[in-house]
Amino acid sequence: MEHEDPRNGESTHRSSKKPKISSKFISESEIRVEFSHHHPRVARINNGSFGSCPGLVLEAQRQWQLQFLRQPDAFYFNTLRNGIMASRKIIKDLINADHIDEVSLVDNATTAAAIVLQQIGRCFAEGKFQKNDTVLMLHCAFQAVKKSIQAYVTRAGGFVIEVRLPFPVNSEEEIISEFKRSIAKGKSNGRKIRLAIIDHITSMPSVVIPVKELVRICREEGIEQVFVDAAHAIGSVRVDVKEVGADFYVSNLHKWFFCPPSVAFLYCKKSNISSDVHHPVVSHEYGNGLPTESAWIGTRDYSSQLVVPAVLEFVNRFEGGIDGIMKRNHDQVVKMGKMLAESWGTNLGSPLEMCAAMIMVGLPSRLSLNSEEDAVRLRSHLRGCYDVEVPIFYQVSKHLKEGVRDKDGFITGYVRISHQVYNTLEDYEKLRDAINRLVEDGKTCKMLQIE
Repeated sequence: MEHEDPRNGESTHRSSKKPKISSKFISESEIRVEFSHHHPRVARINNGSFGSCPGLVLEAQRQWQLQFLRQPDAFYFNTLRNGIMASRKIIKDLINADHIDEVSLVDNATTAAAIVLQQIGRCFAEGKFQKNDTVLMLHCAFQAVKKSIQAYVTRAGGFVIEVRLPFPVNSEEEIISEFKRSIAKGKSNGRKIRLAIIDHITSMPSVVIPVKELVRICREEGIEQVFVDAAHAIGSVRVDVKEVGADFYVSNLHKWFFCPPSVAFLYCKKSNISSDVHHPVVSHEYGNGLPTESAWIGTRDYSSQLVVPAVLEFVNRFEGGIDGIMKRNHDQVVKMGKMLAESWGTNLGSPLEMCAAMIMVGLPSRLSLNSEEDAVRLRSHLRGCYDVEVPIFYQVSKHLKEGVRDKDGFITGYVRISHQVYNTLEDYEKLRDAINRLVEDGKTCKMLQIE
């Protein structure tokens, strides 16, 4: 049975790659074997940062690496391009792109941001854009994207507007309202907004953004280019690039799609603009189109780009294939988030429909998490003393009296928990009990030792 996913609009698209009909889907014990290389004592509830890769795919990667090492010349001339083409074809079908030439494989979302933003920077440098024309972005955009804007756009004279999103968030309408307000600010004083960068799923705090609606607003407002940074999307929400409607869309394949690090796809909608984007590493293929440029940037290990067929084989061992995995992870992370919030007497950071495979859970106020340093200290303490790996988010509040409270005070810290197929109830119970123990012992973040 296939499930509609409202977190990417009302798409009716279905991947042409249907899950294989099987009388025996993968068992829980077989999942344990596939991820037996994970540290056995660590509650690894941070799949969102680095992803995970099953043994079947790691073995496929090793075979690609050995094939190259046995005869590099034959691999380069006879094998590499066809292998990358096969991976791109699978991604093209999964994301509902019109043509395979719209899909390039790159290292990660950071590389994709550099590709898009250096094109914008050239437009400023060459006088196609005016000084102080604007790039619009969410204030919680990934730090590497902000640095790319600094490197390619502001140095060339561009102006940046950050959309301040509320958190905790109560509805999509709150986000849409702030986005419209920032567009008006960006267009003030006669400026033009040349590019909008929109996250599909923000990283910290983690919230599914109404990306389709925001792209539609950009079009209505005459914003020339839209780049969707969907680093966490493929494998955690349905991706249909035609429904989203952006000019550029990137998602990591190593976070939620089980590829080894690091590999991402970058979708560039066919247009006059897309013909002027280039890989930042210039090699022999420069000028032959981004997909070809990206397929050879010098001697390196391309195996992570070649294992996509093996990943498809792995996900189709699950009932419902990738759709079944997405539903499983969403349902379980919601269940675990509710369990933690109930135990700690706190809250969730967003409505359930604005979560994918990650969810934000408030930490007890008695921990006195009052700074980024406190967040780092608590995370390190959980890792070193309790074998729990989970990101900690410090919620800065300018108007604390309007914040969320538990029975003891204002909630200023959140954990971002992930759920992937290898996670078990015990992982989340370990986190729950660790936080409860710290509170019972009267510990605050500043008192914690870092192991």
